[in-house]
Order: sequence, then structure tokens, then C-alpha cells
Amino acid sequence: MLTTYHTIAENGVSEIIIKSSRFICSLKRVHSEDEAKEFIQAVKKEHWKATHNCSAYLIGDQNEIQRAHDDGEPSGTAGVPMLEVLKKNDLRYVAAVVTRYFGGTKLGAGGLIRAYSRSVSTALKDIGIVVRSLQTKIGCTVSYSASGKLENYLAQSPYTLIEVQYTDQVCFLCGIPTEGIDAFQETITDVMNGRVVFEVGEEEYVERPYSIAYDEADEEEIE
Repeated sequence: MLTTYHTIAENGVSEIIIKSSRFICSLKRVHSEDEAKEFIQAVKKEHWKATHNCSAYLIGDQNEIQRAHDDGEPSGTAGVPMLEVLKKNDLRYVAAVVTRYFGGTKLGAGGLIRAYSRSVSTALKDIGIVVRSLQTKIGCTVSYSASGKLENYLAQSPYTLIEVQYTDQVCFLCGIPTEGIDAFQETITDVMNGRVVFEVGEEEYVERPYSIAYDEADEEEIE
């Protein structure tokens, strides 16, 4: 199991227009090849009138499964460029389908490659990328009078603050790499002069936003 990996922030859809053609990119988190195929078929069923529904997906901790399909576009002009955008952003467990409604203007091989790449990179920018890190959740409960001090410390620290819960006291729920739990508790105890109660929870993935690394939209215009 990976301790850290990048994936899309959520499932979603994004659309761009290039030379009167509509390029609709649908993205989904998938954890098996069957799930990816079901997603692709669902998009094809929804957009059955489209000219093409091209697809690409990455599955596995090391992206052991990589697939790309051009769905009638010239070989190598759609699925592979889409897959490359996913790979260049170091993503895991993601499927992409780009639906094209032809607008009457042919783009040529180079134009198609850039259009399908741009469709995926634009969708990644619109939907967002996250880092998923395997961490242990730890609740740090303090009094209201002491909460400001802890909040200020956590805001400037490398630790992940997941949420703040307000009851009769204030609980700061943090995500900590499992191997760093003892050090975290010692540090917070020192910061709060011992006025903190810890509750160690389960180990699970914690997500935080991450910037898109590769953006085809920044490259040359499609002629």
C-alpha cells in the first residue's frame, strides 16, 4: 500500500471548445480495471451521439495497468496523449474519457494530440489534484482559552490540520505520519505546557490540495 500518492480531488466533468468541436473530459477515481471499463461504458452510453469517446486510465500503486483507446480517431492522437497527461501529473487510480462532438473543422494529427491533451489538463485544473497520505488521525483537545495558541502553532507547522471541533472544549483533529506520532505528541505537549489531551484514532488516507504539474494548455495554440 502506498503511503503517499496523487489523484484527482473528486469525480467531475470539464468542457472546452476547439475549432467548433466540443471536447468534454470526464474524470473518475477507479480502483480496478472493471471499474474503469464500467465508467467508460457509462460515458459512452450518455454521449452515444458523440463522434468519439476516447479513454485512458492508470491503475495500481506503480501504475501497473495503463490503457489508452482512440475510439476511431487516428491512431495515437487521442488515448495516448490523454494517458501522458495523467502520467506527467504523477496520478494514480484515475480514468479519463474525452467525448468529442465534431464541429466541422479538421484539426490534423498534431492538432488532435494537443486538443485531447488540453482537454484532460484543463479538467485536472478545474477539478483539482490532491495528495493522499496514509496518516494516523490524532485529536488534540484543549480549553477555549488555550485554543488560540495551539491553532497558531499548527498553522505554521508541517502537520496536517484536518478539522476543528467545538464542544465544551476545542479539539484539533490532525493527520500525522504513523512513525511520527510520538514526536508529535511530545512537541504539542511542550507547546501547550502539558494542557492537552490526545486521542489516537485510525490510520487512513488524508487529502490535501496539490498543484497541477503538467498543463498542456500552456503550450502552443492549436492551428
